[in-house]
Amino acid sequence: MRRRTRNLLPRRLTNKRDNFQPNVGGAKTGGPSRSPVVVGLGNPGRSYERTRHNVGFLVADELARRYGGDWRKKKKSQATDINLGKSSATLLKPQTFMNNSGAALGGYRVQDLIIVHDDLDLPVGDVRVKVGGGAGGHNGLRSIIGQLGNEFVRVRIGVGRPAEHLTVTDHVLGKMDPPVKDAVPTAADAVEAVIGEGTEVAMNRFNVRNGSTAE
Repeated sequence: MRRRTRNLLPRRLTNKRDNFQPNVGGAKTGGPSRSPVVVGLGNPGRSYERTRHNVGFLVADELARRYGGDWRKKKKSQATDINLGKSSATLLKPQTFMNNSGAALGGYRVQDLIIVHDDLDLPVGDVRVKVGGGAGGHNGLRSIIGQLGNEFVRVRIGVGRPAEHLTVTDHVLGKMDPPVKDAVPTAADAVEAVIGEGTEVAMNRFNVRNGSTAE
């Protein structure tokens, strides 16, 4: 009797989340979110609007402007849903103040998050993409890591180190430098690249300085 054999060739796998591929690792997970959740960090209130610490809010606003987002109150955040071609995403601006940012993200899975934030360790106006890592002295990141773990994608906007006579708090709550504001469209481009083309492609594109790859 002729023995029937199975086709052992693997079936082609499709990525249901398009090109968004953050590195999950062993981080804790939360609720049911399946599309990317872009979280711009900042402090609510007019007195903080143009401070260095609020550049994440400006990037979220830029993405909402590009894709016709309509901000609404959602639990502890301002939120809007947008469509980027074949991909959809949720934009969030936590309203819990920076030091308690993680409290606004309950119910979201850490591997779905793209956190956009200011970064003291980057030159003013530089934009970089990263996955994982520590808080680096950033209280908003520390809150999120404490709540969910650290395996999320980051889009970092450099604000530089404080002058000798300033504390870190005075620096990040000081008026935003023009190069930081000018970096907002580039940071929005980086978020689009992460969602549309994948994290690795975005890192290769945005983490290059003077012909070499930068962290």
